[in-house]
Formats: sequence, C-alpha cells, structure tokens
Amino acid sequence: MSDETPPQPERLEGAPHPRDTLNLIGQDAAQEAFLDAFNTGRLHHAWMLTGPRGIGKATLAWRIARFLLATPEANDGGMFGDSLPPPTNLDIPADHPVTHRIAAGAEPSVHLVRLGGKGSTDSDRIKNFADKKYSSVIRVDEIRELSSFIHMSAADGGRRVVIVDDADLMNPNASNALLKMLEEPPARTYFLLISHQPSALLPTIKSRCRTLNLHTLNPEDVSAAMAQADVQAANAHALAALSGGSVGGAMRLSLLGGAALYAELVGIMGTLPHMDRGRALKLAEMAAARGGEAKRDLLFSLIDLLLSRMARAGATGTPPAYEACVGETQTLMRLAPNPHQARVWADLAAEIGTRARHGIAVNLDPAALVLDTFIKMAKAAPR
Repeated sequence: MSDETPPQPERLEGAPHPRDTLNLIGQDAAQEAFLDAFNTGRLHHAWMLTGPRGIGKATLAWRIARFLLATPEANDGGMFGDSLPPPTNLDIPADHPVTHRIAAGAEPSVHLVRLGGKGSTDSDRIKNFADKKYSSVIRVDEIRELSSFIHMSAADGGRRVVIVDDADLMNPNASNALLKMLEEPPARTYFLLISHQPSALLPTIKSRCRTLNLHTLNPEDVSAAMAQADVQAANAHALAALSGGSVGGAMRLSLLGGAALYAELVGIMGTLPHMDRGRALKLAEMAAARGGEAKRDLLFSLIDLLLSRMARAGATGTPPAYEACVGETQTLMRLAPNPHQARVWADLAAEIGTRARHGIAVNLDPAALVLDTFIKMAKAAPR
C-alpha cells in the first residue's frame, strides 16, 4: 500500500474484493437460511452476518445484495399473471446488469458504509485520504449519509440495500444513529451488518437484526476458495490449519510465505532445549530487514499460534487434527508432554505477546526482540 492509497480493511491485498467474488464456498447453511426467509415471505429488514474474519461474511453480503436487486418478488408474475418459481440459490449471472454495476461501484440501489469518511465510493475514500479526512472509525456523519439514500425513490420501485462493513467499527454516535434507522426501517430497504465481534455492538442493534452465523471452513473448502481467488498454494491444508479455517487468513499466510515460516519455527523448536542459534539468528535478521514490518508481525503471530497449539496439545494429550507442517506433531507432543508443561507454554505465550506489542510500540530493535523470544522459549522447554 502506497502513501497515496488508503487502507482497505475489507479487502486482502492481492485477492479479489468481496463484491467481485460471485461464488461463496462452504457457507451453505447461512445462504439457505436467507433464501428460506425470502421464499416464505419472512424476509427481515436487517441481517447481521457474524463469524471470524476471513470466512466469507462480506462475500455473502454482496451475494445477498445482488440477489435482492436482481430477483423479482415471488408474486411478480409476467404480463399474463404467471407466477415465478421460487429461486433455489442466491446466484446471479456474471453478465447480469446488476452484477456489472456492483462490480463497477455504480449500483445506485446499494450504499456501502465503511471506513474512510463521508462518501461510499472508492473515489470518495481516496479523496478523503488525500485531504487528511480519512477516519479510522465509522462516524455519525457516515451514518447520516444514509438518510438521503434510504428516503430516495428506489430505481424502478425496487429494493435498496445498505451494507455496513464492518459494524464493529462504528463509534457510539454512529451506533445510535443506525439504531434509529433500524427501529423505523423504510419499506423495501434491507440492512446487512458485517460483524466479527457482535458482543461489542449495542444489544438494541442486535435485537433488531436476524443473525446469520458463518463458520470456519475445512481444509478442502479453504483450498477451493483460494483457487477461486487465483491464490495458488500447494499446502492449502497447512494454511487452513494455521489460519483456523479462515480463507482470508490462509490467503494472507500464502502471500507472505507463512507456511514456510511456520515450518522453520517448528524446526527451531525441535532443537530445544538446545536452541539452534544460527537458525534463530536468520529469523531475527529477517524481522529486522528494511521494509520487513509485515514479516515481523507475521512471525510474532505465528509464534503465538505455535505456543497456543503446543499448550492445547499438552492440556488435551492429543495433537491438532491437522498437522501444519512435517514434524509438527512430534515436536508439540515432545515439548508439551503433560498439562503442567502446557500451562508453562500458555503463560509464556501471554508474556511474549505483551512484550512484543510493547517492543514494537517503543521501536525496540526487532532482531533483539526476536532473539530474546527464542531464548525465553528455550528456557521454558522441558529438560
């Protein structure tokens, strides 16, 4: 990301935007629940899409938006009053005009509320960023913009769709302003709220939404979703294990070389308690390299993940269901042979995480920070 380009938290760099992804893999239950509500005349005006990051919530929101704008009412027959058969899925063809307009960011019946200040288009966001008006939260002004949108006449008397991506980023004033709209929803206007942590939202907002819970994906679905996004990875099962079943997390790991980095971490852990200092130094130098902030952050997140997987293996006496790299199971079970050692690793994970955040905040030497982390893990290993 350049200094002139605003961040895009709803899109992983190097992967398609959710609005451009027509197919959603591994979330059939959520899609069927929405389709059933549509076909039975119980279509709620507000929906909350919840679940961990990177599992398809935004992709589902855009699928629903296309479906609502391109699908006629069940009783909208033809000119001779013929009733239409109920739809069996949320698919809208790639050559449909609604699909084209949404992909171009030019669909007048969709309003996207997201980070970036006033204005829902990409050009609005870029201008706000250039004018130093880019906001790191969704403010009340962005919600008030909805007022003119939801009260205007929809094109052809059809539906309108509001997508809030993501609702967790609303400040208190924005949350209260949205609540008022949910309490008195305009006709034929549908709200889709994307939330990674719904517990942080106002209870009154949650009570006015029907919830669609999305779940993490199995390795096969993660692999299929990555292939759909043109992110090629021969180790999709390992990426799925490391990402916890998150497609977005797996793609990020793939693009940053996370699987190989994790395998090297496991290799170093395999030498404990007599740490291979040369291998540890190479990782420390990588973290300190110029422009290596993303790799440094990834390294610490993988260290935290490795310690967590080790603690869980020791506490349960069983290895993870999916091995993230060759030799991981053997290393985890050797270094965490019992619940007592599992507690040692869990406590160390919390200590290392706190120290890493502090060290990064005060600009400690990344190489020294990484090397000290390996030394602490070597001391904690059972003799």
